[in-house]
Amino acid sequence: MMKKDIRLHIDELTLHGFASSDRYRIAEALERELKRLLTEQSTPAHFNASHSLAHLDAGSFEVAPNSRPEAVGTQVAQAIYNRLKNNSNV
Repeated sequence: MMKKDIRLHIDELTLHGFASSDRYRIAEALERELKRLLTEQSTPAHFNASHSLAHLDAGSFEVAPNSRPEAVGTQVAQAIYNRLKNNSNV
C-alpha cells in the first residue's frame, strides 16, 4: 500500500467561546490529532491530486464545561477530518 504525501495548511481557524490564551494548546492538539487521523485512518479517497479548499465549515460540536484546550483541539480535528472524509465535494 502506497502512502500519500499530504500537506495541510490551515491559514485561519475560527473558534468562538474560547480564551485566546488557549489558542496555541488548541492548535497543537488539533495538529497532533489530524496527523494521527490521516496516518492511521484512511485518507479521503478524493485526495488523489492537488486539492485546495478556500473554506471548510466543519460544523459545530458540544464541548463539556471546563474542557481542557487539548480536548477541544482533538474535537476540532475530528470534526475537520470527518467533514473531509464524508464529503467528496469539499
